[in-house]
Amino acid sequence: MKIFTIVLSVIAIGLIIFNATKLNLEALFEGESYTAILTIIAALCAIILLQILRISKKIEKLNKQR
Repeated sequence: MKIFTIVLSVIAIGLIIFNATKLNLEALFEGESYTAILTIIAALCAIILLQILRISKKIEKLNKQR
């Protein structure tokens, strides 16, 4: 599970970097820039969810040890 979350996090970071290059700072909410912003936000949400999953698995492991 740990490798799975790391791989997905790396993919999400790659999407953020790729879409950051597609941003047009003069017209952020038009055309391709708008799609890039939405994809960046979605990738950030995915990273946050994966980190929550990783932390919950650590807590679950600690509770089983008690």
